[in-house]
Amino acid sequence: TGAISSLQRQMEIQESTLRRIRSEKEMLQKQLREREVQLQAVSDQFCSLTEEQKQEEMMVMMEEENHNLQQVVTEQESQLAEQNKLISELQETISRLRAEAVSTRLHLLEQKQAHKEIQSQAEALQHKELQTRVALERISTKFERYRSKIIQAAFSLEGIQDPSGELTDDEVLEAMQKIFNERTELQQLLKNKGSR
Repeated sequence: TGAISSLQRQMEIQESTLRRIRSEKEMLQKQLREREVQLQAVSDQFCSLTEEQKQEEMMVMMEEENHNLQQVVTEQESQLAEQNKLISELQETISRLRAEAVSTRLHLLEQKQAHKEIQSQAEALQHKELQTRVALERISTKFERYRSKIIQAAFSLEGIQDPSGELTDDEVLEAMQKIFNERTELQQLLKNKGSR
């Protein structure tokens, strides 16, 4: 937003300068027309003279005036050319500033859109994290129940002492493996005797 405001201020300054130069150009053109009118008046006055001396004096005066007018015209044409060049440069600058303003606005819109997308993704991730935690708690609860059942089954048999404290997972597995081995041996013994 600050960049756009800065560009708009620069555009306003450039447009104000452009208006001032155009006003100066109109003033120079007006002066040029006035000089041409003066030159025409002198020319008309010269045409109306009939005496030879007055004609000679008027000729000298006209030549001087014509020379002066030519210098003024040349200077004003030079100023007009410079101002036309400056006007063209200012118009290019204004066009560039406008393009930069449009580009900046588009960039801001893209950033807002990207921010919305990131925010949406973050909300989706938070929702997924919540679902994962709920699922993890459910699985942990099931695991604890299953572990408790395993411990109960492993240490409820005759001849097996109850655990003195909380069992580790390795101890539970060892107890289950022991029961499995004993049952396997029993099945093998019964099979050897011909019983199911």
